[in-house]
Amino acid sequence: MRSYQPCHATFISRYTRRQNDTCPGSQKNPAKFKENDTGVYFGDPNNGFVGNMYTFSEPGYGVYHKPVAALAKKYAGDRVNDLSGKNFSEVLAKLNQNKPVWVIINATYKKLPKSEFITWQTKQGEIHITMREHSVLVTGYDDKYIYFNDPLNKHTRAPINDFILAWEQMGKQAIAL
Repeated sequence: MRSYQPCHATFISRYTRRQNDTCPGSQKNPAKFKENDTGVYFGDPNNGFVGNMYTFSEPGYGVYHKPVAALAKKYAGDRVNDLSGKNFSEVLAKLNQNKPVWVIINATYKKLPKSEFITWQTKQGEIHITMREHSVLVTGYDDKYIYFNDPLNKHTRAPINDFILAWEQMGKQAIAL
């Protein structure tokens, strides 16, 4: 097993002062990847981490805000504020209070074309996902850029308007501590 800490685990460990690279309590979705003539079958990231979060040699995807918020509440209690579904101005308001905000975004930080999405069949029904799903910890903004910590260390800022469109496309998922 390689030493890899998924984006959501980085957020929780860094901002709840929990130091454990396996992030105990991460809810894993047990669904196995299957692809055949009738479609792609895998887990629902709204219910837990889909795939293997410790290796790229096995299928994996990620997790959405609900399981991460539940896990964060386990360690940070009432400090957790799930901003999902709200306007991006709520994210900016938390940043103005010097509160970092974890968001689901894509790895390009701009709105993706429909061709970047696929449909999965899950026990809960169809979901539309992109393999470019990612998350970052937003730490600030100005008139032109949004600034963030990226666990992949690719970028530290993106044009704010592009970032907002990408965030909205990924379901307006955000959690503040």
